[in-house]
Amino acid sequence: MEANPVFTREPGRIPRDRMPEGELDADTAYQVVHDELMLDGNSRLNLATFVTTWMEPQAATLMAECVDKNMIDKDEYPRTAELEQRCVRMLAALWHAPDADQPTGCSTTGSSEACMLAGLALKRRWQHRRRAASLPVDRPNIVMGVNVQVCWEKFANYWDVDCRLVPMEGDRFHLTADQVAEHCDENTIGLVAVLGSTFDGSYEPVAEICAALDALQADRGWDIPVHVDGASGAMIAPFCDPGLEWDFRLSRVASINTSGHKYGLVYPGVGWVLWRDAAALPEDLVFHVNYLGGDMPTFALNFSRPGAQVAAQYYSFLRLGVEGYTRVQNYSRDVATSLAARIEGLGPFRLLTRGDQLPVFAFTVTDDRFSVFDVSAALRERGWLLPAYTFPANREDLAVLRVVVRNGFTHDLADLLVDDLIRCLPTLQAQQQPRHTEASAAFSHGADGDKR
Repeated sequence: MEANPVFTREPGRIPRDRMPEGELDADTAYQVVHDELMLDGNSRLNLATFVTTWMEPQAATLMAECVDKNMIDKDEYPRTAELEQRCVRMLAALWHAPDADQPTGCSTTGSSEACMLAGLALKRRWQHRRRAASLPVDRPNIVMGVNVQVCWEKFANYWDVDCRLVPMEGDRFHLTADQVAEHCDENTIGLVAVLGSTFDGSYEPVAEICAALDALQADRGWDIPVHVDGASGAMIAPFCDPGLEWDFRLSRVASINTSGHKYGLVYPGVGWVLWRDAAALPEDLVFHVNYLGGDMPTFALNFSRPGAQVAAQYYSFLRLGVEGYTRVQNYSRDVATSLAARIEGLGPFRLLTRGDQLPVFAFTVTDDRFSVFDVSAALRERGWLLPAYTFPANREDLAVLRVVVRNGFTHDLADLLVDDLIRCLPTLQAQQQPRHTEASAAFSHGADGDKR
């Protein structure tokens, strides 16, 4: 039996927190890093993340071929830049932009950056309008449900905007139209509507919210634009709910973002943000850089970033088309709804949502002998990463488990999850009281940031 040559030539001690004084053999360095990463969880069994964990081998090959391309060097990599613009045009058509052939938008490192850019555009447009009317611009605010992704609170903090978070109430777990009027005023730069809450997978009623803002403008004269945070839902609704009006078909929607690395079906990290038209993105936010001999308009928080994910996004759009995305997303929804129904049928669980909007559902425990945190811990022993967490104000009393069904999570894997859940139940039900609390949970919804 031959000994592994990597370990036979490994030095006796390799520092962890300091650069070694000398060089390591390439195979040894690889083995050391590879072995430590084996202790990570299995991403395919991670039911917490919205991020894509499976792509076809051809997509991975494309990404490897583009990994050394800097997305910002548009003169050096003009075809990569062209693929970005093609993706923007495809999304503009998908989201019914007024002029899909000449759209205003760009790729980003993810939805978090996309939301920051959209928020900046909202603030700057509000400032321009106020200054033109000789009104003060020192007290901007933005309105959203408390269920928004944490990047929106970061936006408000970083750019000095008052963040007006509408709390949950009873069985209402996201923003609805009847909360709009009481939270908006003349200093509201915009309202964020979430197409797919990360807490429970539900859509916020974008059309109803826009109608409420129309009525508010007619009554008070406040013209408040809407940004749709479609990090997940903007790549689900066009294929699974084509009749649902949530996008640029609604005249009040000024901008939309999505995560290409979520239900856009691309490995992390790539996001997209589009505006209704050029007027929705103030020109003074766009920088025209003389870079490598050419004029390059750019609106981004990051500068250098890899072009591999953009190439992978274009590959996915070409590979699947509308028919393929419709098939894949509906399959994920079918897995989610059937899995939710089976979990409900086990007895000690109550569904909050059923996976019939985003392929995501949340459920809670009705048995006093164990908690959602006990369930999460028990399934973790079998390899599943099933997040358990409490809801925000005013429903901190509600603790839930959430399942995110992504491409690659099949009915077969759902069967295995149910089987393991059934195996855990007798032990959980033999407890006298819950053993795990929120303090022992490995998952924090706020800190997790929904894996953008």
